[in-house]
Amino acid sequence: MMTLTIDSDRIESELKHLATFSDAPPPAITRVLFTETELRARNYIRELMKSANLEIREDAVGNIFGRWIGSQHNLPAVATGSHIDAIPFSGMYDGTVGVIGAIEAVRALQDANNNPQRSIEIIMFTSEEPTRFGLGCLGSRAMAGVLSKDDLLALRDADDMQFDEVRQQAGYTQSLETVIMLQGTYHAFVELHIEQGTRLENSGNTIGIVTAIAAPATLRIVIQGDGGHAGAVLMPNRRDALPAVAEIVLAVEKIAQLSGSPDSVATVGLVDVYPNAVNSIPSRVLLEIDIRDIDLETRDAMVVEIQSTVNAVCENRQLSSEITILNADKPCHAGATIVETVEAVTKELNYSSQKLVSRAYHDALFMAQICPTSMIFVPSENGYSHRPEEFTSLEDITKGVKVLAHTLAHLSTQT
Repeated sequence: MMTLTIDSDRIESELKHLATFSDAPPPAITRVLFTETELRARNYIRELMKSANLEIREDAVGNIFGRWIGSQHNLPAVATGSHIDAIPFSGMYDGTVGVIGAIEAVRALQDANNNPQRSIEIIMFTSEEPTRFGLGCLGSRAMAGVLSKDDLLALRDADDMQFDEVRQQAGYTQSLETVIMLQGTYHAFVELHIEQGTRLENSGNTIGIVTAIAAPATLRIVIQGDGGHAGAVLMPNRRDALPAVAEIVLAVEKIAQLSGSPDSVATVGLVDVYPNAVNSIPSRVLLEIDIRDIDLETRDAMVVEIQSTVNAVCENRQLSSEITILNADKPCHAGATIVETVEAVTKELNYSSQKLVSRAYHDALFMAQICPTSMIFVPSENGYSHRPEEFTSLEDITKGVKVLAHTLAHLSTQT
């Protein structure tokens, strides 16, 4: 195995500098797609890619690509990368470790005079978080063709601004059809990421090797009842929408618990009550439910059961309901060759590792529709993520970057 030097101080400095591009006071990070703050952060990533002598291009939705040209550049490249957008009041490591870390991995290979056969491409994905347009992994979905041009044109933010208008204001004026990549465009994709859980921390292992990524189905449900004065309408005459939602929330929890799969999760993460006044009976409630599993059949069975439960509760309470499936993505299983490569690298480096399922979804989920994929996880202290206390030690990040660098080197030589 070649000797690689990972510059830990540089990683730390660049992560901290990237964290200064935020609309929230430190240590919290808020960096929302195509805001002035996020655009400045994008420029910083471009500067880092240029400093690594990468060939930079950007597509119509704002995905940024930095390519290190290999000796057999006609072959499909090996890709890596992640995202830099951040939900409001989150932490500084989610996504960013996979972008800054990828750039450092390439620098280490360059410094070791490792000349790749296949080109190595770093991707900074647009809007992995669903903050602005309500849809996660927007950039990778578009690349995989999961989002059509019409889908993209239909996206609007909370201020009713069209995605197309916003992206053109940000300087991305190319045709949306040009974003789609054919299957086989890349030879492989591997994403470095913090675990966002406690399995590595609890086991004491250094590296997580992702074998599968769970995918969400998201339901939006509107329960319609009848409002009125909280004091004037007696209990037998009420058609209160909120108690029905309470029943549904408890049922969702139970459905996931009884699915028979250890990887099933279901979350009611959004409840919007109208008119939201203490002395007014709720006449309408909107809720959104996230349902996940790595087994598609199990996940979809939970979706069906939740829909049936909503209908039954509303019928019993003489309420009406409207159920919309916002998305129902397919889980993915990692490419066996990539998993084997990461596993071999960790053994050669004498790092402890374990195979893990990713219950959070990432851009790698959609890259799996283009090429074989996997992910490299590094520990998250206390499992914290999407909060200011999110933390991964510099030592663990450095080890993850070294594993990524060697993995990219191995994958770039595969025929």
